[in-house]
Amino acid sequence: MAMARSYALLILVIAAAILMVEAKGVIEASHQIQGEYQLHRGGQYGPGSLKSSQCPSQCQRRCGKTQYKKPCLFFCQKCCNACLCVPPGYYGNKQVCPCYNNWKTKRGGPKCP
Repeated sequence: MAMARSYALLILVIAAAILMVEAKGVIEASHQIQGEYQLHRGGQYGPGSLKSSQCPSQCQRRCGKTQYKKPCLFFCQKCCNACLCVPPGYYGNKQVCPCYNNWKTKRGGPKCP
């Protein structure tokens, strides 16, 4: 009985160690991606990095490859005007713009494309 508890405890400790290593890797990758965009683009991305007059062109870029252009442009411009930031690329990379990333719908889904 004591042996079974020892094995169970050992397995839990190993699982916790693996999870900690994986979480650290994900966090480091996130920081690396964010740093790459800020360094590569000369600090072009991030909260407050745009003027409201730049939102239409940045949203055209962001929504350039979607088949749902009108709603994408509408919500992107709404988010850009509020956050003054549009993430790089056509999809994802929202960690660069926390305001853009954290704005949710009533149902909890992402509001910004």
